[in-house]
Amino acid sequence: MRRAAAAAVTGLVAAGLLTWAPAGPAAAATATGCEPGNVQWAEQTPPALDLLQAELAWTVTRGGGVLVAVVDSGVDASNAHLTDALTGGLDLVGDGLGANGYADLHGHGTAVAGTIAAREVATSKVVGLAPEARLLSVRVFAADDEKTREAGFGPSAARLAEGIRAAADAGAQVIAVAMSSPDEDPALADAVAYADARGSLVVASAGNAAGDAGVRYPAAAPAALGVTAVDAAGRGTSATTHGPHVRVAAPGQQVLTSAVGAGDCLYAQQEPRTSFATGYAAGAAALVAAAHPDETPAQWAYRLEATAVRPDPDHRDDVVGWGVVQPYEAIVLVPDASIRGPVDPATGRTPAPVRPAVAAPQVRPSQDPWAPARDMGAFVAVLALGAAGVLGAVVALRTRRQDPTTAPDEDTEPAGR
Repeated sequence: MRRAAAAAVTGLVAAGLLTWAPAGPAAAATATGCEPGNVQWAEQTPPALDLLQAELAWTVTRGGGVLVAVVDSGVDASNAHLTDALTGGLDLVGDGLGANGYADLHGHGTAVAGTIAAREVATSKVVGLAPEARLLSVRVFAADDEKTREAGFGPSAARLAEGIRAAADAGAQVIAVAMSSPDEDPALADAVAYADARGSLVVASAGNAAGDAGVRYPAAAPAALGVTAVDAAGRGTSATTHGPHVRVAAPGQQVLTSAVGAGDCLYAQQEPRTSFATGYAAGAAALVAAAHPDETPAQWAYRLEATAVRPDPDHRDDVVGWGVVQPYEAIVLVPDASIRGPVDPATGRTPAPVRPAVAAPQVRPSQDPWAPARDMGAFVAVLALGAAGVLGAVVALRTRRQDPTTAPDEDTEPAGR
């Protein structure tokens, strides 16, 4: 049944209220031979972890004690990376197929969950950014194909809002919403405000729509942390939605993570997708929350924004927001008057720019530096090449952090949506 449902989901855009940010998990799985029933394991660690300071962050915390809700298509509890990570779930769909949220016919929720908190298993190098965080699966849709929508089990703003509220009521400190809608719905804004009031940070996708400069919800809600994706080389692309709702960026291309009934899978091979960036940003938020449990969701978001790598340390832009998150630096940040960038929510202090605003980096279509992997042998070869590319991007990103007044050249600019 899972194989049939996954095969039916080939589109990336839901023809309803919500649009998906991910590379369709079913399509990506088919390309790499990791469809349900064909269990394979990756021999490389996820390239995104180098860009996200994972090893440094793990010297302080691995996210233990933090509950992260994945409000999505469910999570496959049979995947070895996720069995021990899941601590409960809710099924709001009502189709009889996702008891306790522990079923995923679409594949999207399982992939996002893996970027957040995949556990280490002996046969695989895949691990999440917050590998000791606990996961709560909140299943809010079954699939996004026409038949499922007609049956009433597709995505809806009302059910998504209900899922956000349920996650907050369950005590989730971080709520990952890798979904977006171009329509402003009061229910979504109210749900985000509800979650914020209960100590939950909603981390939401800024949306995938090539060349679109619109606003997406719930990412645009005032208390949400809107997340866009950078490509595998750390560059901004035109593959994602740009706008004032973008607050931070995270890696979203060449993503190694968990797959429904298939062990590991390589997703978003040709273009970055904000679903995976949202998962990584939620993992970063979990690390920050674990290190600073007495702070508010707004303070966790501030730490991620203030320490993100960006072209201009004094200003955000609609492409990358405040820049690419750096969780270790967010964890060790000591907020004071010298911090440049966003307003500190604890003090209301507005930093004075050191220099005038500069033009936002030019957004260029991403050029995938690796050939798409079409079988598991190519999968490993792609990742070997990817590691070298990621290391180069890390050097460039960290060099700019050491000298924040140096304008980046266009080959090393951090990427956005």
